[in-house]
Amino acid sequence: MAEKKKAKTVKTNSKPKSSSSSKSDGIKTGDKVSIEYTGTYDNGEVFDSNVHGDHSHPLEFVVGRGMVIPGFDKAVIGMKNGEEKKFRIPAAEAYGERDENLVKTMPKPEEFPPQAKQGMLIGVGPSQDQQMPALIVKLTDSEVTLDLNHPLAGKALNFKIKILEIFKQTNTSK
Repeated sequence: MAEKKKAKTVKTNSKPKSSSSSKSDGIKTGDKVSIEYTGTYDNGEVFDSNVHGDHSHPLEFVVGRGMVIPGFDKAVIGMKNGEEKKFRIPAAEAYGERDENLVKTMPKPEEFPPQAKQGMLIGVGPSQDQQMPALIVKLTDSEVTLDLNHPLAGKALNFKIKILEIFKQTNTSK
């Protein structure tokens, strides 16, 4: 009988690996990723996080499909499973610069919510399905001034992220 050869022991990277991730290619456009993130303003104040609180579950998105802000999509390209990164996204690659043309003063509609106050964020639009956020800037008995800019428009955003899992694109058609 032939002697059995011992299997070689190979040391591997201790970073977590996804069964669906391929070698060490890094993230590419079309890959689906699962991440942890904390977003802060330049002054360090946290504006969003999926690490703590009510939103403590991984964010999953397909890179390059417009599911997240453009700067976020660009920042994950090339990252590997388990990798952590800090980066800053300028306003133009986040929610855009503020547009003062989106601050509108109009006659106060009769059906305007009676509980509405200056500083509140309300939904406006042609139907319940097509609402967009608007900040009440000024409110009088006869007029309302609404700011239709995204609440994060004009702000640079800082992120600390960790790649939890990479699901490599298997379909090459676009």
